[in-house]
Amino acid sequence: MEFSERLQALRKQAGLSQEKLAEACGVSRQAVSKWEAGQSQPDMDKLVLLSKLFGISLDELVKGKADAGPREFRFGLPVYHYEYKSKHTIFGIPLFHVNVGWGRPYVAKGILAIGNVSVGAISLGIIACGGLCFGVLALGLLGFAGAALGLIALGGLAVGGMAFGGMAVGAVAFGGLAAGKYAVGGAAFASDVAVGGLASARLAFVVRDSGGTLLYVGSRRIPIENAAQARVWIEQVYPHIWKPLLRFLTAFVQYGGSHLRA
Repeated sequence: MEFSERLQALRKQAGLSQEKLAEACGVSRQAVSKWEAGQSQPDMDKLVLLSKLFGISLDELVKGKADAGPREFRFGLPVYHYEYKSKHTIFGIPLFHVNVGWGRPYVAKGILAIGNVSVGAISLGIIACGGLCFGVLALGLLGFAGAALGLIALGGLAVGGMAFGGMAVGAVAFGGLAAGKYAVGGAAFASDVAVGGLASARLAFVVRDSGGTLLYVGSRRIPIENAAQARVWIEQVYPHIWKPLLRFLTAFVQYGGSHLRA
C-alpha cells in the first residue's frame, strides 16, 4: 500500500474529513487532497504530526507493514497550531506576531505579540513578557495577570514597584494581604507606613470596624479622626514623602471604614 492510500485509510478510519485533518495539521484541504492523490508529500514536521495524530510510529506511517492485520485504532488529541508574522518590521522585530497552539510552548516575538509564550512591547499570552503584558503569568513594566511581576503589577498575586492584588508585594502595595515599604490592605505589613484592618509598620494605622483609626507608633496608641491628623504624623516622620503617595495613604485613614471593608 502506498503512503497516499495509507493516509486516506487512516483518515477514514479516524472518521475525519479532509477539512478536519487539514485543520489539525495547520494546512489547507487542498494540501491533504494532494497527499492522498500522491501528487505531493508532507514535510517531515507534518509527517511527525500525522504519526502522533493517528497514534502510530513514523516508520509505520511512511513504510507501512506487510501484513498489519486488524488493529485497534488510536487517534490522539487534535493538535492545533497557528502562526502569523507580519512582513513589516521595526529594527528587525515583526510589528505583529501570533504563535499559538497546543502541545508545546509556541513563542511569539513582536512589537505586538500573542502566543503561548509572548515577548513584546504589548504582550498577550499564558506567559507574557515585555512592556504592557496580559496573561496568566506576566513579567513586564506593566503586568496584568493571575500572577504579575512588573514595575506596576496587577493580579491575584502581584509583585512590583507598585503592586495591586489579592496578595500584593511591592514598594507600594495594595491588596487583601499587602506587604511593602508602604502598604494598604485588609492585612498590611510595611517597613514605613501601613494602613489596614490589621497593620504593622513604623507608623501603623489600624482601621477599626466601629469607625475611626488608631495609630500605633511603637508602644503608643493614638486615636486618629481624619486624614489631616494622619498627614501630620506621616510628614513628621517622613518629611520628603511623595505628595500623591501621602494623599493615597491618608485617604484610607480618613475613609478606611468604607474603603477597606464591604
